Parts: sequence; structure tokens; C-alpha cells
Amino acid sequence: MNISRKLKSLTRGESSTPSCVSMKSDDSIGQPLNFSSGDCDDTDVSNTTDGSKSFKRKHMDSVFQELEHKLISMMKKELKIFKSLLSSDYPSCSEREEEEDEDQIRVREMFLKITLNVLKKMNQTDLAYKLQTIFAPVCMKKHKSRLKEQFQRMNEGISAQGSSTLVNEIYTELYITEGGSEDINNEHEVRQIETASRRSETRETQIKCNDIFKFSPEQNKPIRSVLTKGVAGIGKTVSVQKFILDWAEGKTNQDLHFIFPLPFRELNLIKDKNISLIDLLHQFFTETKDLRSIDFDDYKVVFIFDGLDECRLPLDFSKNPSLFDVRESASVDVLLTNLIKGNLLPSALIWITSRPAAANQIPPECVDLITDVRGFNDPQKDEYFRKRINDESLANRIITHMKSSRSLYIMCHIPVFCWISATVLQRMLSEAESQAQIPKTLTQMFTHFLMFQIKLKSQKYDGKCEVDLQQARKSLESLGKLAFQQLEKGNLIFYEEDLRECDIDVREASVYSGVCTQIFREEFGLNLGKVFSFVHLSVQEFLAALFVFLAFLQQTSGPINRLKSNMSDLLKSEVDKALQSENGHLDLYLRFLLGLSLESSQTILRDLMTQTGRRSDSKQEIVEYIKMKIRENLSPEKSINLFHCLNELNDHSLVQEVQTYVNRGDEFSLTGVRLSPAQWSALVFVLLNSEEELKEFVLSKYDRSDECLLRLLPVIKASRTADLSHCNLTEKSCSSLASVLRSNSSSLTELNLSYNKLKDSGVKLLSDGLKNTNCKLKTLLLSGCNLTEKSCSSLVSVLRSNSSSLTELNLSDNKLKDSGVKLLSDGLKNTNCKLKTILLSGCSIGSEGCVALTSALRSNPSHLTQLDLSDNNPEDSGVKLLYDLLKDPHCQLQTLHLSHCNLTEKSCSSLASVLRSNSSSLTELNLSLNNLKDSGVKLLSDGLKNTNCKLKNFHLSGCNLTEESCSSLASVLRSNSSSLTELNLSHNKLKDSGVKLLSDGLKNTNCKLKTLLLSGCSIGSEGCVALTSALRSNPSHLTQLDLRYNNPEDSGVKLLSDLLKDPHCQIQTLLIQSHQIT
Repeated sequence: MNISRKLKSLTRGESSTPSCVSMKSDDSIGQPLNFSSGDCDDTDVSNTTDGSKSFKRKHMDSVFQELEHKLISMMKKELKIFKSLLSSDYPSCSEREEEEDEDQIRVREMFLKITLNVLKKMNQTDLAYKLQTIFAPVCMKKHKSRLKEQFQRMNEGISAQGSSTLVNEIYTELYITEGGSEDINNEHEVRQIETASRRSETRETQIKCNDIFKFSPEQNKPIRSVLTKGVAGIGKTVSVQKFILDWAEGKTNQDLHFIFPLPFRELNLIKDKNISLIDLLHQFFTETKDLRSIDFDDYKVVFIFDGLDECRLPLDFSKNPSLFDVRESASVDVLLTNLIKGNLLPSALIWITSRPAAANQIPPECVDLITDVRGFNDPQKDEYFRKRINDESLANRIITHMKSSRSLYIMCHIPVFCWISATVLQRMLSEAESQAQIPKTLTQMFTHFLMFQIKLKSQKYDGKCEVDLQQARKSLESLGKLAFQQLEKGNLIFYEEDLRECDIDVREASVYSGVCTQIFREEFGLNLGKVFSFVHLSVQEFLAALFVFLAFLQQTSGPINRLKSNMSDLLKSEVDKALQSENGHLDLYLRFLLGLSLESSQTILRDLMTQTGRRSDSKQEIVEYIKMKIRENLSPEKSINLFHCLNELNDHSLVQEVQTYVNRGDEFSLTGVRLSPAQWSALVFVLLNSEEELKEFVLSKYDRSDECLLRLLPVIKASRTADLSHCNLTEKSCSSLASVLRSNSSSLTELNLSYNKLKDSGVKLLSDGLKNTNCKLKTLLLSGCNLTEKSCSSLVSVLRSNSSSLTELNLSDNKLKDSGVKLLSDGLKNTNCKLKTILLSGCSIGSEGCVALTSALRSNPSHLTQLDLSDNNPEDSGVKLLYDLLKDPHCQLQTLHLSHCNLTEKSCSSLASVLRSNSSSLTELNLSLNNLKDSGVKLLSDGLKNTNCKLKNFHLSGCNLTEESCSSLASVLRSNSSSLTELNLSHNKLKDSGVKLLSDGLKNTNCKLKTLLLSGCSIGSEGCVALTSALRSNPSHLTQLDLRYNNPEDSGVKLLSDLLKDPHCQIQTLLIQSHQIT
């Protein structure tokens, strides 16, 4: 049934199932208003007398009363129709019916606009968008259909002449993270991939590509613009393709009315043209020509600008004129900057993708969310190979082989490299060639890939089994020249003028695309011109290296003006040039060039080479040269790439030297060992390329020194947690650690520097790193570092910084005094402070410090949940302030440690009132080593039994308690309102009599205790009898029991051992006489 019949049936009160929608149907609107019908008096009012003013007024009232009735009646009918359509499983759009009267169209549009406006004001935006979609113009259906057809297939590295694959058949979800850095990253993208491969996923916010515009609790405003970063070939464009396809197929994001994909590579082709935004869209998407400029205000629209790094427009956000009218003509550059800034179509959503080095072209204020495409994580790599290769056994063999080479498996983060590897290994392993020929380095993999594609061309396009070597050499020379020249310029995509510069006839470009079907890619814009690219930057770098290598063998001139008399000289000069690059943009090119110099690579390429390398000893010469460079104390990144170069040359000697130390497994394995600079670099390479994830780095395993820390700094940067405690570090290390914290590639979230002589000057250096926007550190431990109140001054600036991520700070065992705590409190009260835990044990804090702390926590009570003031002297006045704070309903403190604080039974009365308070959040309390006595515990027990008490962990070790306290606590254990799960009564003289009393509480079914610590309590065999009896009676809860430093005698030990054999006994850990029984 069409919309006309649906609307007609709804008007008559019939029920039907909708199948299509139209706004142009005579029956889709109620009957025209008939103002002459009804009871209205039609007397000619022009003949009335002077006394007829009252009559006129009554007549007018009557007319408008009837008008109101008719309008309301009509609106009710329309609303009934809208409700029915929204309640049905209605298709989003349909073809138009016969033409309607213009007045009827305008009336329905008016009612629809009113309804949509009111729904949005009611915050019913989903309903508004659904209704708007139902009545959307027919061009939306055509637009969706066209995008579905355009994006449902993908060319997996294959040119337009080749076959393609359905996206939904092979698409593997990419690992995309939220909250990337705005800073520019100029490192070679392979370096960035290697860094990302060491990053743990557990603490990152993963986001699916279909959800990038979804509002999240962390966002304080709706997301309008998203910038997605990722290295070349990582899957940005495929993510865009999947996003569009899922929308076009009606699977996701159906609140969107139009998606307009506008790749920068196609916009470049009209960069010199002046055009309005509306005309630009009509030109790119011809099916939208019926859309008027005013329509864009009513529809939810997404613009997708893919490939910012390929943009050849200036994108001058500061100087470009402002533009607000979609009908006004301007350069494409001006259109884009105004669209991204929100001057044009401020309600439109914007998605931009870019390689990292180009991402800073978009001003930070124009971006609401930054995401990073990390490519495939390890499970997704395996999933890809299994989807790509139908033979399960073959897929498993390929996965096993890739995992056997760390460098190859890391590169599989890049989907295109997975495809290259699958292409090569599927053929080689299925042909059952010898294992020795299976590629184990990047160069070997790319060399085999190149040869396969040349053979494929002959079979596919020429119908020949033999390769035309002369034609292949000519094609590769032209492509290699293009790859080399554009690599030096930093270009990944090329246009017709770029091909002409390399003497490639644009009219014959398809020949080059055909020769290397899956290497060189020819794409057609939307009738705008041709765009060319290699399928991935690494393929371009390989062909550039091959070009240089073959040119050297043939001693040709041209762009290779640095040719040397022998292979070693050439390779040395290229090593030097790569080392001079600040961002390492020649790193991968150098690896390929060195790999190609091996005889094994030349054997694979022998059909393409007119002659081979002249001397076989060049390998050892270049190996020694690279080792010499490593000894020169290069930056860690440059050294690591040189080790990859040695790997391509099949030389592992340096790594093997260091591996002997690492494999010892000893504590302090490098203590007393003098490593050369090259060996230190080798150690870094070994640790960074270990198959084990770098979750925690422990410096003491190697050597406790500043030098060891500085040498292993790249490993610290790649680790989540760094334990550098007790390592004789000084402020010298702090400067280097600050640089790690400032690095956008650092993974560090926890840093333990406790018990090192850092001093205040070291903390000042660290603070500069902690305030940096790249710093991800959440936990900082600085216990026992010879700090004073000066360090508090440095740290308070960190707590006030809106870029700081610190949630835990340990400053215990430093002489901060009250003056230091006052400074820290200024940071704690700041709304930017995110600290949840602060540990200030043994910091010489008195009552004045408590005054400052409680004042700060009342000002900003929302974050801090754990406070440790043990081993200080807060005095009664300070403790009372803390207790009053705990009763504040805004206070979030859950854990409070006040051990060894000179507290007496006097403080217990106040604390009992805290436990009884329904506003207290306290769940853990440590009062150990205070002289509370039995009288204090009796007061506390009254609070513990209160229904408001939430306390779960209670520590009363060394509080001068006797069996009298056991009587009080047993009553707590028997109480059905008690929440206690852990009780520490160690080092009190409870004796057997006290334990017997406690046991009465343990056997009660209300008892929830899981951990009971009774170390050093003068317990003998009788106490063990009572305990085992209780635990047999109520065995379901207790899992840990500590009875060390008592005298249970053999009989008591036997009873406890027998208890463990009881199948109902839940005890997992039992400590007796300094021994552990489990």
C-alpha cells in the first residue's frame, strides 16, 4: 500500500501496514478548509449600522472559533498519521506519487516542520529524525542506493582492472582508540606502528567506527567534529567505507539523513575552481540536485573528508574569509575551512581522517574528538588471515610463520601488510616449497610479492606463462623512479603531472597499473580526473630502494647522483643519509636497500637483473659499519632501526651477546657488568622486541644506577609500569624521566621512584613532565626521596593543571611538615585535581596540617577516596576535624589510615559516631599501633553494630587489647548488621581465652569475616581447638587465617591441618609459625 492509501486509510480509521512514503498525493492531506460551511452567519457585514461594532466582533469571534476548531481537527488528523507511521516498521523513503497541488504540499510541510520543531524541543530527537526520514525526499533513497553500490566492494590492494571483494565478507573490525594526542608526530610510520604494538589495550578507551559520533559520559558536549589519525594503510579509508556502507544498508546511524564522502584526493582536482557548497554537492552527488539550500538546516548531515595528508589545498583557517551562505561561491579551500569551523552548516557533522604528520593542519578548537586507528591487534590479525584464507590448516600455518618473526608480526598491525603476506605465503606454502625459502624478513616478503605480481600480469593480461622481462624491467624502472622521487618529496598520492615528470605517458598509465596489478593503483574521481598511488607507503619505499639498487648495478645517472664505485660505499652513504633524517622517513627504505644487497634477494630477482652485485664481501663490510654507528651513542630510535637493518642482513651477533645476560634470569643480572654502548642498544632492542608485553619494567633486575636508567629509557617509555625504587637514582634521572612523560608515544601510567635521593630539585624537573598534555601518568610513588615542602610547591602546580591525570600520589616518609601539607591542600581543593589516593605516612604532620587537609577536602570533596596519615601526630584536635569530615555527606573518603598516631580511647567515642552516621562512606579503617585499650574497642563496637556502618576492613594491630576486646568484637561478628570481612588483631595479648570468645562470633551464621589476622597474640593449643571448632560449625566464609608467632603446639597444628582437609572448609591461606600452609 502506498503512502496515499495509507494516509487515506488512516483518515478513515483503517489499519494497514505501510510500504512507502510520499509527500505528493491528493489523499495525503485533509479536505481544504471551507470557511462558508457550518453555522457561521453569512450576513453582509458591510450594511451594518453604527451600532454594529458588537455584531462585527461577535462575527469575527465566531469565524476564528471555527478556524481554531478546523485547524485543531486537521492537526489531530496529521498527528494521528505521524504517530501511526512512527509506530510502524516503516521504510525510510520511497518513490514519489502523482503531483500534488502546491498549496497542499506547503500545508503538509508546515505541519511536519511544526511537529519536528516541537519534538526536538521535547528532547525527542530520535523520533523527530525518524519522522523526518519517513517523509524524506526521494533523492535520499537514490543517494543511499548509490553509496551502497559504490562502497559495498573493496579493492584489497588491487587496481580497478582487477577483481574486488564484498566488504562485509572480509571486513575485520579495526582497533580504534579514543582520545589521541593533538601533537604532531613526525616519526616514520613504521616506528609508530612498532611503538603501538608494545602498547597495552587494557587501559585505553576502544571505540567502534560506527560509534564515533555517539555521545559519551566523558564528553561534556555533543560531538560535531572527529579527527581520526592513523599511519598509511592502517585502515582509515576502510573504516570510512564500512561506516558509509552500514548506513546505506540501514544497519546503523539511521538518524543521519545524508552522508557526503569528499576525499581530499578528489577535492584537489578542483582546487582552483570557485564554487558554492550546494553546487559542489550537486556536482559530486548528482542525485541530490532536488535538494534546496534551506533543506540542509532540516536534515542531519555528515561530511567525510578522507585523507587530509593528501590535501593540496592551503587550508588557511586564520586568513580565509568567513562564509555563511551555502549558495555563495568561493574556492574549495574557503568552503572547507568554513565548513570545518562551523560557519557553513553549523549543525553538520564532520569526520576527517589523516596520517599523523598532517593532523595538525586542523586547529584543535575545531576538533571535538580525536581517535587513533591502530590497525589490527593480535586477535584481529589472526581473524583476518582466517577470513582471507578458506583452508583452515593453511591459515594456521601462515599465522604460525608470521608469529615466528617478530618484525613481520608487528607489521601485521597494518591491514595492507596482512594482505601482502597472505598473498605471498598462501602461494608459497600451498606449493609446498622448502621451508628455507619462506620469507622471514620484510625485504624477502616484498621481493616475493613483487615477483608474484609480475607473473600474475603475464598470466592475467597477456595470457602467457612466460614473463616479458624487458617490458617488466622498463615498467619497474618507471614506477621505481616515480616511487623514489615522490618519496623524497614525501608524497603518497600522485596526479597526472607527477607521472609526466617521470616520463610515464598518462595515456598508458593503465599499462603500468596492469604490469603491477596489485602494486600501482589507478583510481577515478567523480568524472574529475585520475588519481594514482601505490597500495601502501611500504610498497613505494620498497620500489624506491629497488630502483636505487638496480640503478647502481647498471651505473645509470639521473636522480641517483650519489652512486659510488662499489656496493659498500653506496650502502654506507645511504646509512649516513638515513641517520641524518630527524623523523626517520628513510628508515624502511634503508632496511629494504640493505636487504636487497644480499645474494638471497638477488637470487629471487635474478630474472629482472641484467647483472648482480660485484663482491660478496660487501655484506660483512656494511655490517661492521652499522655496528660502528651503533657504538656512537645514537638516539634510541636510530639505534633500534639499525638493529632492524642488521636483521635484514641476517646478522644477529650483537643481540646474541646481550641475550646471554637477559636469559640469566638473575636478580641484578647486569650488576658489575660493563656493557659497551652497542651492547646497551642491543639490550634495548631485545627488550622492545620481546614477544612478552611490556607491562612492568623493574630497573633493579638490571643495575641500580642512573646510567642503567638512561640507557634503558626507551624500554621505560614503552612500559605501562616502571618500578625504579631503591635504585640509587638522583635528580639526573628525573630530567630524562620528564622527557618520557612529555612524549606522545609514552605508555607510562605508573611510576615508582621511592627510596631514591631525588631531592626537591628532582621533583621540580618531574613536575614539568607531569603537567604536559601528553603525560598519561596516573600513579606516582615518591616515598622516602628526601623531599621537603619545596617539593609540595612543585606538585601543587601539577594537581592544579587541567592536563594532569594523576589519581594516586605517595609522599610517605618525607619531611613535608604542616607547611608542605598546606601547599598540597591548595592543589587538592582545585577543581582540576583528580587525585583519589594520597599517602602521607611519616611526614611530620601535626594538627595544622589536618586543618588544611580537611578544609581542602570540604572544598573539593568529590575525588579523594583514600587518605593515609599514619605515623604522624595529628593530636586530638586534628583527629576530631577528620572525624567531622567523614560525616559530611559530600565526603567520598572510603579508606583512612591513622596507625601510630598517638590516639587513645578518647578518640574512639567520636569515631563511633562516624561509624553510626548514614552519610559516612568509610569501608576501611586502620588504627593499629595506637593505645586504644579495651575501653576504646568497646566504644567502637557500638558503632560497628549500627545498621549505617559500612566498614569492611578494620585494623587494630598493637593496640594494647586483651580478651575483653574479643568479647566486644564477638558481639559485632554476631550482629546481622555488621559488614566486617577483614579483622586484624595481631600483636595484642588476646590469649586462648580471647580467641575462645572470638570463636563464638565466628561460628555465628551472621559472621561475614573472610580474613582474620591473629599474629603474635599468645595463642596456644586451646585457642586452636576453639578456632577449628568454630570454623567447622560455620565454614563458608573465612579464607585467610594468620596464626604466626603464637604457640599452637603440635596438637593445635594437627587440628588446623585436619581442618584444611574438610571439604566444607574455605580457607585458602593458613599461616602458622612463620610457615604458610595452603
